[in-house]
Amino acid sequence: MRCFVAIPLPETVRDALAVLQEGLPVGRATPYDNLHLTLAFLGEVPETELLAVHEALSGVCGARFTAVFEGMDLFGGRQPKILFAAVRRNEALMALHVSVRTGLAGVGLVLPRERYRPHVTLARFNRAPGRDEAARLGRYLEASALAPVPGFDAESFALFRSDLGNGPALHTELAFYPLR
Repeated sequence: MRCFVAIPLPETVRDALAVLQEGLPVGRATPYDNLHLTLAFLGEVPETELLAVHEALSGVCGARFTAVFEGMDLFGGRQPKILFAAVRRNEALMALHVSVRTGLAGVGLVLPRERYRPHVTLARFNRAPGRDEAARLGRYLEASALAPVPGFDAESFALFRSDLGNGPALHTELAFYPLR
């Protein structure tokens, strides 16, 4: 089962991000219900290991914090793959990310080593934008990158299942974990 750990977003934040997505000239927008702040992507997890994953995440002691958005950016360099809303790093968020990874490693789930850049994925690109598309995307970013997106108080995180099929992935919350 394909899984990830994330902080769900309040409706007010998803509403503001959806407004930004409306003007997107290229790419495939992330569905409203799939907008989240990822803490860790687990990939395929056998159902027999889900209880251990749940117990590890139940033991994570994270502090509540305020998430603040700071513009938009692209992952993928010259051939962008993802458009995202950047979330400002803060001590509590970064500690939560490390605690989640450490807890999962403690039950034998080793995640790929990668630099964590807090973000909410707004759109994906199936292929690199062509010259005209890149120009339209550049104009969109110039006009929208600093659009205000309300911050929010992160009070919990969750384990999600992600089912792929025809069309966008379907995300289902499997378990919920409060922050202290």
